[in-house]
Amino acid sequence: MQVATQAFIGLPGIKKLRSGKVREVFDLGEMLLFVVTDRISAFDVILADPIPYKGAVLNQISAFWFNRFDDIKNHFVTADVEQFPKELEPFREQLVGRSMIVKKTKPLPVECVVRGYLAGSGWKEYQESHRICGIKLPSGLKQASPLPEPIFTPATKAEQGHDENIDMKRCGQILGEELADRVKALSLEIYSRGRDHAARCGIIVADTKFEFGTVGGDLLLIDECLTPDSSRFWPKDQYAVGQSSPSFDKQFVRDYLETLDWDKTPPAPRLPKNVIEKTSAKYLEAFRRLTGNEIGSG
Repeated sequence: MQVATQAFIGLPGIKKLRSGKVREVFDLGEMLLFVVTDRISAFDVILADPIPYKGAVLNQISAFWFNRFDDIKNHFVTADVEQFPKELEPFREQLVGRSMIVKKTKPLPVECVVRGYLAGSGWKEYQESHRICGIKLPSGLKQASPLPEPIFTPATKAEQGHDENIDMKRCGQILGEELADRVKALSLEIYSRGRDHAARCGIIVADTKFEFGTVGGDLLLIDECLTPDSSRFWPKDQYAVGQSSPSFDKQFVRDYLETLDWDKTPPAPRLPKNVIEKTSAKYLEAFRRLTGNEIGSG
């Protein structure tokens, strides 16, 4: 699969709405253009060293899932630059493979997190109370244990810093109970379908987060979908209960940074070449396993 042959620099003359840690978002009138860069962040700090092919992997994995879940309303329009508006033609070399056009929506102010295994903040919370977001779990579970069934653990979106886990009652207060129940059901359905496909590809989806938005009275799945940046992907053949699992995401970068004397504030340390190369390989392997395709420059 062909991807951009040059780094993303910018789109002069095209209205930019915002720059995220990874994505650039542009206004195309009734649509938006997402451009996924090779930037990587850790501990909420954007690192100076990009990860080759990372943006293309994130973009194309999302496109893969949006197409696969075409029976669930979502914001995806196309990732094919041949179908992009003419005003984007001069930027084709920057956009191919790492961009998509999506519908504009009003995003809901809640992150929709689904957990199938004990990891991350869920593991920390479980150790303290045997609960996650108010949900009581069996005693005796270990790090990376599979949960009896997937659970919905929403979080509030934070402009700066980390999101805050909330319970279903608070989610209902924010969204309204009916809408909260809808996003819970959809999140669990999408996770289960994605988990089952990934399992056949040798990947465990330990947890993931979704976002939803509304337009014209419709509820749409938006943002990214089941990517290594929005999920914990574990290689099935290296998984073991009771220990932190290897992963296909940026945990490898976090683990390296944790070995350094760094206070986790900007500027971040530079990444060694071998860390950059191994991280890129992890993203590419996740793409290869999930989609059965290859990403390259030709």
